[in-house]
Amino acid sequence: MRSLVVVSLVVVSLLAGAAYAGVDAGTAAQHTIVVTGDGTVATTPDRAQVSFGVSTDAKTASGALRANAAEMTKVIGALKGQGVVAADIRTDSISLSARYSSNGDVLVGYTATNSVTATLRTLARVGAVIDAAVDAGANQVSGPNLVRSDANAIYRQALRAAISNARAKAETIARASGLTLRRIVGVTEGSSGPPAPAAKSAETAVATPVEPGTQLVEATVTVTFSAA
Repeated sequence: MRSLVVVSLVVVSLLAGAAYAGVDAGTAAQHTIVVTGDGTVATTPDRAQVSFGVSTDAKTASGALRANAAEMTKVIGALKGQGVVAADIRTDSISLSARYSSNGDVLVGYTATNSVTATLRTLARVGAVIDAAVDAGANQVSGPNLVRSDANAIYRQALRAAISNARAKAETIARASGLTLRRIVGVTEGSSGPPAPAAKSAETAVATPVEPGTQLVEATVTVTFSAA
């Protein structure tokens, strides 16, 4: 009977030791590597957005609005005459404000303003469109904002490049640490997102030049890898 008790105690001791060793080994094998990856894609804009405004002064509020409406109608007609379809012309704002004398005591008239934004799908035509709008009466021009028609697809390319960059960093860290890189267990996208298009001031002149240049679309991710 004594020998049976001794054998049972030895077996229990071995099982407990094996269980402890298993937990310890499993805990030791659970490693993670967290890295930040960056991705950049160079692209050339293929569209432009330009805002055109008309500001008109008159003695009366109704007179200012009527005169402004007539001038803006000409501007919109000029845009359409340059091939800009109605769907690509959007009214941004219409305003009417009183004008006073320099000392602010006497009402001298009213100012009406109206602005529209046109999306131009052919960059080679941007200069001609600007010139035509100004010739038609636009006295305010803002832009062009140069953009890509497939900006979301370009950004997704940058995201893929960022993941590849993160993996390369993690593999280097794993090798230097004597570990083997395994699968991705977590990804957080950076808050930067697609960059806002760079705005350039347009100066109205004969054959206004517009150069698209190159834009960099950037993405950032934080990736967690498992390793053993």
